Amino acid sequence: MLVSIIAWIVLGAIAGYLAGFIVKGDESLGVIGHIVLGIVGALVGGFIANLIPGLSSGREGGDVVNIGSVVVAVIGAVIVVVVVGFLRGGRAGRGPV
Repeated sequence: MLVSIIAWIVLGAIAGYLAGFIVKGDESLGVIGHIVLGIVGALVGGFIANLIPGLSSGREGGDVVNIGSVVVAVIGAVIVVVVVGFLRGGRAGRGPV
């Protein structure tokens, strides 16, 4: 159980780091901010994936880190970064101007 939680935190940190490259326009969060949002995003992405029938976030069977869970975590992190950027009045996800 503890290993699974640590794995999701690490996965979320990686997802947040990747989300920082995917979502341009909100560099004010910095690397640490994107990593924290990535951890939250991994939880959000895993929750959403578990709500969709036939879609798995990789938690079943104890296999936490696989390509499916990475994709779910990155998508969740991107969603969280865009939402936080929008709420802060930033330009995250709006593309170059």
